[in-house]
Amino acid sequence: MFTTTVTVRGYECDANGHVNHAVYHQYGEHGRTETFRELGLEITDLSAAGIGPVILETTVRFLAELRAGDEVDVVLDLRFGQGKTFRMDIELRRGDVVAATITGTMGLLDHTTRRLVADPRGRLKALASPAGAQLLEDSPEK
Repeated sequence: MFTTTVTVRGYECDANGHVNHAVYHQYGEHGRTETFRELGLEITDLSAAGIGPVILETTVRFLAELRAGDEVDVVLDLRFGQGKTFRMDIELRRGDVVAATITGTMGLLDHTTRRLVADPRGRLKALASPAGAQLLEDSPEK
């Protein structure tokens, strides 16, 4: 599990005073980017290697309001299987309250062939820091 924290800004809220639905996806993207960083992978590193993460599917479940000033933990669970895709599932937590869940299927796009990489965990491990490669090795199956 990987965790980062964001603070809800006033301009992210809608006329009802809670976070606009599209912002939840932005919080998820922030969590994904920070997870790659924790693995020792900057997006520029992946791009230089000719690959990049792609989101194939996401679903958001809104469970509780988030409002301006709330501290939100973005908790990401990374899971790999045997195929070309992997899971990055996220909980947005305000204290003990799960405000939303974001379930997602992802892949790594080969920039030359425009196809998904066959072994995304292996490609990421090869580029990750030693500690990041171990975290990838230890990630559970999807």
